[in-house]
Amino acid sequence: MGQLVEGKWQDTWYDTKSTGGHFKRSVAQFRNWITPDGAPGEHGVGGFTAERDRYHLYVSLACPWAHRTLLMRALKGLEDIIPVSVVHPLMLEHGWTFGTDFPAATGDDLYHLNYAYEIYLRAQNDYTGRVTVPILWDKKQQTIVSNESSDIIRMFNSAFDAIGAKAGDYYPQNLRTEIDAINEWVYPQINNGVYKAGFATSQDAYDEAVNGVFDALERAEELLGKHRYLTGNKLTEADLRLWTTLVRFDPVYVTHFKCDRHRISDYPNLYGFLRDIYQLQGIRETVDFAHIRNHYYRSHATINPYGIISTGPAQDLESPHGRDIRFS
Repeated sequence: MGQLVEGKWQDTWYDTKSTGGHFKRSVAQFRNWITPDGAPGEHGVGGFTAERDRYHLYVSLACPWAHRTLLMRALKGLEDIIPVSVVHPLMLEHGWTFGTDFPAATGDDLYHLNYAYEIYLRAQNDYTGRVTVPILWDKKQQTIVSNESSDIIRMFNSAFDAIGAKAGDYYPQNLRTEIDAINEWVYPQINNGVYKAGFATSQDAYDEAVNGVFDALERAEELLGKHRYLTGNKLTEADLRLWTTLVRFDPVYVTHFKCDRHRISDYPNLYGFLRDIYQLQGIRETVDFAHIRNHYYRSHATINPYGIISTGPAQDLESPHGRDIRFS
């Protein structure tokens, strides 16, 4: 854990004293967009044209935010267009690192750097802020295009369609209002809600967060009892954004973040939905439970000082889900 302050690395945990024990997530600072013609996107400046062998993605296999980008990359078949480097699962005094002494940790394939914060410094040598993944890097301009996962998945959804991406629109025009509305409660209550519960340092902050988590899970459970996916019978980005939290919930968040009122496996529709997406082509290959469990249990010394990894509840994500038949 840590952050850069005017280009200098500092090993500091989150400040919850000034917020009444509440965890407050920092806002992504790099918000440019790749577009088919290089025109400016929804944020930032222009000049980032969709091209082969120009962009590089840095991810953690443990991180749910980075996982979103891997899901969209797989669904859109961008593996040959956007290569990936995978950080080491442990995030300790130097933050995310490019150590390779853990299976599937690749190191920095571009510059052979040691730490992820060095990528940020290449983009802005006086950067102040958290060093997070995913990082979408532009090799041509030698800068970070974006470190905001919600933007990156929308770029991957459509920006590369003319240069070899697979067909498929996961943010279709006719569903955007509904997708945006679902994202508006899934993000604060579930995606970020588990962190607000796990990193809370007061009982009131924890109670507020964990109640929000389970209120929203009940809401999602009800929706998924009506149709295969959140907006109907078409897979969209809303499903991917929810799913990366669900796949980590029972192995990590139940125990480590004290979100233990229920497990995902206690919800018939959510558990079926979890298995349904896991079994889609290319998805299971993006999941690495060794990275996930080692990262959370061994990186957060403030809440698990001895780094003990729980055995975790058993899950069988390969078991039949029946949702394709139920909602056919």
